[in-house]
Amino acid sequence: MSVSMPPAPPLHHAPAGMKFTMLVGALLGLLVAPGFAFTININRESNIGQTGEQSVSINGEHNSANIDNNNGWDSWSTLWDYENSFAAIRLFAKKSCIVHRMNKDAMPSLQDLDTLVKEQKGEAPEGAAPEDLMYSINPTKVDDLSTFGPKITAMCRGIPTYVAEEIPGPNQPLYSKKCYTADILWILRMSFCGTSVETY
Repeated sequence: MSVSMPPAPPLHHAPAGMKFTMLVGALLGLLVAPGFAFTININRESNIGQTGEQSVSINGEHNSANIDNNNGWDSWSTLWDYENSFAAIRLFAKKSCIVHRMNKDAMPSLQDLDTLVKEQKGEAPEGAAPEDLMYSINPTKVDDLSTFGPKITAMCRGIPTYVAEEIPGPNQPLYSKKCYTADILWILRMSFCGTSVETY
């Protein structure tokens, strides 16, 4: 025996003006959400004369920033974890991660980084010179990544990871060991130095 169901009520269609209002409201909700991350592309010349591209993603909810350098074999990705005061750079050619403490005197705050990137729209300010930071890499691999917090753990999991200590400046001695240099936007030039390029 079949039971007949009453017909479904007609769907309510919002007027076009109301649809537009709801769409704008939803978009504004996304923009003000604390976890909203945005990306801005930075075109620059690499130190080997090829055109590279950097992108910046800032996540206010997780209090972190990612900067990715997309330049073929010279590509790298760095994570600045403001919550735990650690940063990591993943060197794709060397298949390794290097973790270091954030130098808050040289590295902009998350809010300042956000403002710098938005205001410059990918262009370095006139006459700006990056600040030089140099690090010495400890050749011993890190066994427990959890010390550096979940964000860096996720980034460096499964690949050899090393800790680097900043070599104090400004008059740093000439460093005879092999160094890998990463230019981060127009803000920083970071050199990571080890006993050999194979070490890290």
